Amino acid sequence: MPRIAYFGPSGTFTEMALAQLESSGAFDGPVERVAAPSQGAALDLVRSRDVDGAVVPIESSVEGSISATLDSLAIGARLQIIAETELEVSFTILGRPGTTLADVRTLAAYPVAAAQIRLWVARHLPQARSYTSASNAAAAEDVVAGHADAAVSTALAGERLGLIALASGVADHEQAITRFVLCTRPTVAPPATGADRTSIVLELPNVPGSLMRAFAEFATRGIDLTRIESRPTRTGMGTYRFYLDCVGHIDDTAVAEALKALHRTARIRFLGSWPATSATGTPPPSDEAAAEWLIQLRKGMADL
Repeated sequence: MPRIAYFGPSGTFTEMALAQLESSGAFDGPVERVAAPSQGAALDLVRSRDVDGAVVPIESSVEGSISATLDSLAIGARLQIIAETELEVSFTILGRPGTTLADVRTLAAYPVAAAQIRLWVARHLPQARSYTSASNAAAAEDVVAGHADAAVSTALAGERLGLIALASGVADHEQAITRFVLCTRPTVAPPATGADRTSIVLELPNVPGSLMRAFAEFATRGIDLTRIESRPTRTGMGTYRFYLDCVGHIDDTAVAEALKALHRTARIRFLGSWPATSATGTPPPSDEAAAEWLIQLRKGMADL
C-alpha cells in the first residue's frame, strides 16, 4: 500500500483532494494517508523516501498561486508532478457546542482561507479578531484547544472534532476552486492525452532581454503559456525565479524543442507534464506534416 503525505492535519481540503485522487484511480488501490504540518514538510517526506508521494495545494482561483508550495518545489532535490485535481472550495465556520456567531470574539483561520472570506467576515463577524492557524483543520483544533472561539475550516474537521457549524458554504466568490497536485520522486511522465499541462522553474542570467528570449522560445513555437509568476530566490535583492505553466506535454515536439532551447541558456527545473483537470488554453501545434516533409526531403523526394 503506497504511503501518501498530504498537507494536514486530518480534515483539510488537501485530504479531500487526496481522497478525490484515490477515487479517480490515480493510485492502484487504497493508500495510507500521512498528515504533514506544511506543504514543504509533505514534499520533504517524499525526498527522504518516508512516503511515495505527496498531495499539496498549488493554486487558488481567488488568491492565485500557493507560494509555500512553489518555493518548496523549486529548492531541494527535484520532485515531479504526475497528477492534479480541483476542488470547489467553500468554508464552514466551526465552534464549540453552545456557541453562536454573536459569541465569536476570536476567529482562527489559515491565511489563504481568511483571504477568501474577508468580505463575509467583515459583514457577519465584524467584532472578531483574527487568530492565525497552520491549516484549515488546525484552525478547528485551535478551537478545541480554546485558543479561539470559532474557526474557518471544513465540515469534515468539525465532524471529527465534535464541533458545530455556525455557518456553512461561506465564500466571498462563487465557484472558488483550488488546484492540488500529486508529487513523486522523478519518474517517467504520464502519457500525453492531448489535454496536458507542463510546468517548469527558470533561473535566468541577469542580462538584458533574457526573460523576453525565454518567452520567445514558447511564442515562436505556438505554445500557450497559462501561468507566469516570479518568486524571489532569497539570495539577494533583485534575484528571482520564474514559474511557467504551458499547455502541452514534454512528448509534444514543440514543447520538447522549447525546453531544449531554454536548457542551452538558462537553469531549468522540470516540474512535470501531466493531464490537466480542466482545459486552460490552446494545445501546441502538431509537427506531423513538417516531420513527414523532412523525411521525404532526406530521401530526395520532396520538392517543396
